[in-house]
Amino acid sequence: MRITSTSCICPVLVCLCFVQRCCGAAHHGSIKVTRNQTKHIEGETEVHHRPKRGWVWNQFFVLEEHMGPDPQYVGKLHSNSDKGDGSVKYILTGEGAGTIFIIDDTTGDIHSTKSLDREQKTHYVLHAQAIDRRTNKPLEPESEFIIKVQDINDNAPKFTDGPYIVTVPEMSEMGTSVLQVTATDADDPTYGNSARVVYSILQGQPYFSVDPKTGVIRTALHNMDREAREHYSVVIQAKDMAGQVGGLSGSTTVNITLTDVNDNPPRFPQKHYQLYVPESAQVGSAVGKIKANDADTGSNADMKYTIINGDGAGVFSISTDKETREGILSLKKPLNYEKKKSYTLNIEGANTHLDFRFSHLGPFKDVTMLKVIVGDVDEPPLFTMPSYVMEVYENAKIGTPVGTVTAHDPDAANSLVRYFIDHNTEEDRYFTIDASTGTIKTARIFDREETPWYNITVAASEIDNPELVSHVPVGVRILDVNDNPPELARDYDVVVCENSKPGQVIQTITATDKDNSANGARFHFSLDEGLTLNPNFTLRNNEDNTASILTRRRRYSRTTQDTYYLPVLISDGGVPPLSSSSTLTIRVCACERDGRVRTCHAEAFLSSAGLSTGALIAILLCIVILLAIVVLFITLRRSKKEPLIISEEDVRENVVTYDDEGGGEEDTEAFDITALRNPSAAEELKYRRDVRPEVKPLSRHHPSSSLDSIDVQEFLNQRLAEADLDPSVPPYDSLQTYAYEGHRSEAGSISSLDSATTHSDQDYNYLGDWGPEFKKLAELYGEIEPERTT
Repeated sequence: MRITSTSCICPVLVCLCFVQRCCGAAHHGSIKVTRNQTKHIEGETEVHHRPKRGWVWNQFFVLEEHMGPDPQYVGKLHSNSDKGDGSVKYILTGEGAGTIFIIDDTTGDIHSTKSLDREQKTHYVLHAQAIDRRTNKPLEPESEFIIKVQDINDNAPKFTDGPYIVTVPEMSEMGTSVLQVTATDADDPTYGNSARVVYSILQGQPYFSVDPKTGVIRTALHNMDREAREHYSVVIQAKDMAGQVGGLSGSTTVNITLTDVNDNPPRFPQKHYQLYVPESAQVGSAVGKIKANDADTGSNADMKYTIINGDGAGVFSISTDKETREGILSLKKPLNYEKKKSYTLNIEGANTHLDFRFSHLGPFKDVTMLKVIVGDVDEPPLFTMPSYVMEVYENAKIGTPVGTVTAHDPDAANSLVRYFIDHNTEEDRYFTIDASTGTIKTARIFDREETPWYNITVAASEIDNPELVSHVPVGVRILDVNDNPPELARDYDVVVCENSKPGQVIQTITATDKDNSANGARFHFSLDEGLTLNPNFTLRNNEDNTASILTRRRRYSRTTQDTYYLPVLISDGGVPPLSSSSTLTIRVCACERDGRVRTCHAEAFLSSAGLSTGALIAILLCIVILLAIVVLFITLRRSKKEPLIISEEDVRENVVTYDDEGGGEEDTEAFDITALRNPSAAEELKYRRDVRPEVKPLSRHHPSSSLDSIDVQEFLNQRLAEADLDPSVPPYDSLQTYAYEGHRSEAGSISSLDSATTHSDQDYNYLGDWGPEFKKLAELYGEIEPERTT
């Protein structure tokens, strides 16, 4: 089979087609494919030779974006077996076969029925086969070939990442790289110039340029100043076909912003400034602002303001507002118009972030002079001290002087001053003040132990101008007086052991006093002298504000007396000295030899029984649970339902207990078994009492005469048939009574009475693994010897 193609598009393909056709002419215009041949040699058996493939495939080419009215001719398939008589049928399979590519099954011509796009699919893999029309058998093996879609310039270059936003520092050198842009062309880069892109600049000259091959954008001017122009819009074009006429193009916009550098020094708009500040300005308050201009932005415009000289350097201070970049002038000391009416300040503003590349443009600082004029105002009275601290003893009488505050008019008029307390808080109501002298007095009796300190505010105003008011804080400390007797530091739980010895320390006590250490820091302990001598306990003062309780005799008994009371007298060292009496409660307890308390009288019963409170609670809880179980069991027994079947001969109710061993099955004397031999003893058929059968059995009654004469076997058969044919069962069962034991079984007795005389082959050793609960059973049936203990 041969392949011929008429799609010679370019000169290269023309040459290939020429060579192809020349080669085809040498073979009668075809590339041969040999058929499967079978050769018969006379006198020999049939020999099968391996078929030789005669396909020599060159790639087919089909032009993309074909818009003609007729299908596009792709090529031709031809087999050497095709004699032109139409006996050969060509079949085409694979990608696009039958939909995109069709073949004339007689001539082998291949056509493309659709317009193809190489950017979507570059080639198609197909399979060709020639078969005999008559036999429908293949003449040649199936072979594979490729149809490539040949590219045309139908895609313009595209900037996939545009538009671009980029920055470059101002004052950069000419030729500084800004950005590299890249355009992509979907056409075939290996074929012609369809995908060969050239870059050019459409807008942005003469400030920027672009490399036509790489797409690198560079600055084209020296010292581009951001302060003159900050934003640039550059349009870049990418054109394929190497920029030739007829090529397709695409463009993108590059927005370039010049970033700031510190190339502009700060400058004050004026060389001289004047500022008015009233003398009433508060210390630490801002009294003015000043600013030096800087054309730069961001950190390049940051600056610091300082006062470099002048007579007001000690009175004023300046700081920098980072947001507004202004110098904030503040007052360090109070102004006094009467003493100094003006100040002169030299203020410097300097950049904090310098770029030494542009130091030749400096210096990056500037100086201006500021004159501050102090304004005269009518000032409020001025206290001689910024705050006052006064003292008064507790329990002092109402009206006792505490202290005096003093204020004066700082103005030249020196007006008289009036004092008062605002009474804004509760503490201000505890004191009064003389409006003329400023003397503060008590308005109530104070208790230091309740409140040791009071804070009040005293105001002063000029009599001529009451609106001008000044305030001063006054702290009043309440001094201590020894007015609280000492007392025990806590409630002591004193325990004495029954086996205590005389002179043994059983407790150490301490005392506290609400007064401060100056009035009663030293305590003295003693027993009440007005009482008789205590024969059981004594007290020893340790001279360190503590006392020890000691025993006076040997052995104490809980049964005789389990509690003792010991009065203790405590006195302080204040002036005048105060004392108080407290009573200690001493319990008698049983102790270990090392002195640990084992039990006291309140726990004697429980300790003797060896049970704790938790154990008693657990025992009571168990008793309650057992009682609940018993009550529940009795309730269930009483509410138990009556059984469904009630029969006098129910074997569950006729349990006979006897302890004599019978004579076995041959013994007919010990028990009358006549009832077992007589079927007439059987009761009538009994049905379930809870459900009534819908259909009655076939036979329910038999005459007594027939029961006497009927055979037992026949009787059983009748009953069996009656049960089988009864449609009321299941679930409508009936109780069948067969009072017949039958003949002796040839298998013998299945009773376990005689099993003790025979040897069992069963192994009971596994019973030993069942645990201690089955130990006795393992000893009876197994071979384990019972454990013996001495």
